[in-house]
Amino acid sequence: MDTVNAVGEAAVRLAAFAGVFLVMALAELSAPRRGLRHRRGRRWITNLAIVLIDTLAVRLIFPLAAVGVALWADVNGVGLFHWLAVPGWLAGLIAFLVLDLAIWAQHLAVHKIPVLWRVHRVHHADVDIDVTTALRFHPIEIVLSMVWKMAVVVALGAPPLSVFLFEVVLNGMAMFNHANLKIPASVDRVLRLIVVTPDMHRVHHSTDIAETDSNYGFNLSVWDRMFRTYVPQPALGHDAMVIGLDEYQSDRPTRLGWSLVLPFGPLNAARQDARKGAGRPLSKN
Repeated sequence: MDTVNAVGEAAVRLAAFAGVFLVMALAELSAPRRGLRHRRGRRWITNLAIVLIDTLAVRLIFPLAAVGVALWADVNGVGLFHWLAVPGWLAGLIAFLVLDLAIWAQHLAVHKIPVLWRVHRVHHADVDIDVTTALRFHPIEIVLSMVWKMAVVVALGAPPLSVFLFEVVLNGMAMFNHANLKIPASVDRVLRLIVVTPDMHRVHHSTDIAETDSNYGFNLSVWDRMFRTYVPQPALGHDAMVIGLDEYQSDRPTRLGWSLVLPFGPLNAARQDARKGAGRPLSKN
């Protein structure tokens, strides 16, 4: 991937990120879904610092990242789509869908495998949920996620443009569905037939284990419906539900140092035992 392409890709990513972030932040101020327990100050500084560290880590370890390996696979004819001579437009569409499913499966895995949950709980420890929560992933999780994504890209021989569009859309959708944004119920019902809405994803951030272990999608909502991990609404309602993890209902998750060392602390044994029996059947509501 040449320097010009890399600079252009980074510029588009940054512009898309900044644009969606600004729109969601302003929307939260004008139509908040819930009152926040903590002031934005330190929380936002911590969450934004984490995404900055994540970006530096990925760029240092994987200079080419997912789009770069897609370009390499394309030049060298590597991957299923190249071997089967799949038309470019069809390969792009399938790649987008498969990558979305792969991210859904990854999200399921980080909840079910204890060593991965250690890292992922940094995301869930946030005691409020808003646009910055979408950025709050431990650097270890981001690096592992990139390894998984690159493996899928190479195996498919995914078109570089499709990979680029997927990453931009996924990043924007994550900020959208983590936003503390009130959307009319009638609009939400229609939107969630296709994409994950803020009300749908907020359920996933509940302290109720059965609700935490549901609604794994970040982009398309079809996977949770297909694999029966869809929970339409929190049992206590969106206003009364408690966000985060039971064991960290304090201001500790707002601290950067605490958040970065959390994966190396002990797991909540009671929570792990409870999760073995957690789950709720698909609801048609």
